[in-house]
Amino acid sequence: MAKQERPGLLILEIGGICGVLEGHVELLKKHFHLITMKEFLKNKERLSEKIKSVFIHECRPVIDRELLQSLPHLKVIANSGVGVDHLDSKLISSFGVKVTNTPHAVSDSTADIGMALMLASARRLVEGCQIAVSPQTEHFAADWLGDEVTGATLGIIGMGSIGYKVAKRAKAFDMKILYLNRNRRKEEEEQAVGARYCEKMEDLLQQSDFVMLVVNLTPQTHKLIGKRELELMKPTATLINISRGAVVDHDALVEALQNGIIKAAALDVTNPEPLPRDHPLLKLKNIIITPHIGTATVQATRMMTEEAVANIQAVLNGLPIPSEVIPQ
Repeated sequence: MAKQERPGLLILEIGGICGVLEGHVELLKKHFHLITMKEFLKNKERLSEKIKSVFIHECRPVIDRELLQSLPHLKVIANSGVGVDHLDSKLISSFGVKVTNTPHAVSDSTADIGMALMLASARRLVEGCQIAVSPQTEHFAADWLGDEVTGATLGIIGMGSIGYKVAKRAKAFDMKILYLNRNRRKEEEEQAVGARYCEKMEDLLQQSDFVMLVVNLTPQTHKLIGKRELELMKPTATLINISRGAVVDHDALVEALQNGIIKAAALDVTNPEPLPRDHPLLKLKNIIITPHIGTATVQATRMMTEEAVANIQAVLNGLPIPSEVIPQ
């Protein structure tokens, strides 16, 4: 009996800047016939009949109308990661194609980077490291001080899976936790982490020592934090962004950091990524910027690929989809 052919899975490439991680190739090959974009473009007519799914890694390959029209048997686009702002869900849905993401795989690693950025900013770790290793350093100044995280007030904007895991970690630091979310959490969930719901963002911004952004990028959250919001924050407060760069108005943030409107910022995301090398944010001392590494762990990336595989298999086999993205 002939062995059943594995369904075709379109990927950008293997390795490289945006390609599938080489360590994950065997996992994908167990279930799918991998087809790179280069191979597909060389032989569209034959391969278009085989491709039933697309695996998106680092926002690639780009999904547009032309590609969708060239894949008549496409059933699902599986995004590696939670954010799908790079995908036109309505366009994709109009072709009868499902979109999935991987929220379960990323929540712990992203919550960890949020806490890491908060601690690093509060205790001035990057600046301290530079002092410690500098050839010019002859002594450590006694008045070189940071801020305590323990007992401080953390305002979390976006209390989904990641935001809630941030709250769990913050509870261990005896932090006072405020949160803003589209939907209020259950009372028992609030009590478990000692979180207090804020109906208005203004209340959260005015009371928080640290404000952490953990929202999806949507038209409603684009530049959610701008000049007005930054001016509502304490002059001693720190803004932490682990969501998407476009959630913050960068021009307003530069002004706030330069003029002491807020004390500091710590960003794992910017818009664009990376920032132009002459961007004013890169010249400030009261900011930490990391290269969008919220999910960049060995464990998280593996789980993201596994979750994407489970999503694809569910769609192709007509089973309940673990993590479907419903077009808004």
